[in-house]
Amino acid sequence: MDTVLIVDDEKNYPPILAAVLQEEGYETLTANSGQEALEILKHSDVDLILTDYKMPTMNGIELLERVKDEDPDLPVIMMTAHGTVEKAVEAMQKGAYSYILKPFDNDRLVLWVSKANAVYRLIKENRRLRTAVESQYQFGNIIGKSKPMRDVFDKISKVAPATATVLIQGESGTGKELAAKSIHFNSPRRNKPFVAVNCAALVENLLESELFGHDKGAFTGAISMKKGRFELADGGTLFLDEIGELPQSLQVKLLRVLQEKIFERVGGIKPIAVDIRLIAATNKDLKEEVKQGRFREDLYFRLDVVNIVLPPLRERPEDIRLLINHFMKKYADQRTSEIPVTGIDSEAERLFHEYGWPGNVRELENIIERTMIFCPDAIIKPSDLPKDFKETMNDKIPLEDIPATAKLYDTLVMVEKRMIERALQRADYVQSHAAEILGIGKSGLNQKIKKYKLDAGLKQ
Repeated sequence: MDTVLIVDDEKNYPPILAAVLQEEGYETLTANSGQEALEILKHSDVDLILTDYKMPTMNGIELLERVKDEDPDLPVIMMTAHGTVEKAVEAMQKGAYSYILKPFDNDRLVLWVSKANAVYRLIKENRRLRTAVESQYQFGNIIGKSKPMRDVFDKISKVAPATATVLIQGESGTGKELAAKSIHFNSPRRNKPFVAVNCAALVENLLESELFGHDKGAFTGAISMKKGRFELADGGTLFLDEIGELPQSLQVKLLRVLQEKIFERVGGIKPIAVDIRLIAATNKDLKEEVKQGRFREDLYFRLDVVNIVLPPLRERPEDIRLLINHFMKKYADQRTSEIPVTGIDSEAERLFHEYGWPGNVRELENIIERTMIFCPDAIIKPSDLPKDFKETMNDKIPLEDIPATAKLYDTLVMVEKRMIERALQRADYVQSHAAEILGIGKSGLNQKIKKYKLDAGLKQ
């Protein structure tokens, strides 16, 4: 739904124009001065400005200049009386989309607004295409030749042209958002928005407003209307990362949107229809979350239409060398030395293959990025690798020290506890830092600390 901001110092005029445009399906905002219009633009998403030329304090051209400084592409239509046509032409020379002479009939107004909005939609699509180059997310740029990754590529290629909801599962750092973007940019929606939301990054009340938007006055601080991610993704793809962290109150609302394709903004009563493709991702076992009563079963089945599981890096070691080469090329321009890095020696590569990669591909990328900055020679050697990585390798549990009668589960528990204790110590017991070291979410780390009754210190 396109939003038009109407600016005119005659107090009765904006509501009249607003009623006309609302009849045609537009959302409208009104202001009685240029200053008021600029305040609205700071906090609201606007697709077109319809402004009078002659206003006290700040006239239409001055408002136009201020708008164009912020967004050169936002269309502005100037309303002017016959005696100020020359000024209207001046406005067009300064970037106005067009001008319309007062008095005008409603049909002419609607026609110009419709044309301007169509042009702006095209401009916004071109912006998105420039900033999210399709080739960056083609299957060939998700690195992997292993059987698990070939299976992932096959699923992506089959599901991308469809409209089905997709649930991507995998540990932190396995590339879930990259897989979601690959689906989007290889789908018929590729020219429409790809909008991502991390459900774990926002508190519940902010997350609801972020997803569904809010109307002016919906809560303290809601000084103007704001479109949510669902509206911004209309026609395209909405990616909900860490869906397992979604509060149950919002799980109900999300289920309704998936079923009915409509929602209301926070504080609003008007139903808003959207056409989106939903892709969700999680590092949790949602079936277990359903059993524990933390995730709605009906929403789980709505999300799990097509399931793609991204394998952890330790389960596809044949991809490690490919990833090393890829990231060396990616970060080659960060070199301060004139000597280009051309490879990695066999001992350093052996360490990479022996490591367990709890942070998966993201952790490997971080290590290569740091190494590319400080490596003094053309070949990466063990001495060039980050200190914390080498300390981790030296802290390995030798296989011969594990009793031959040990059960796999008990051994894995021992290793996990030891890794968590070590990460907490390295992070000075700041749990958010420890979670980053381990490549897991903070809430996941907190659950494991409670499970194993570990000393977590006092810092969060």
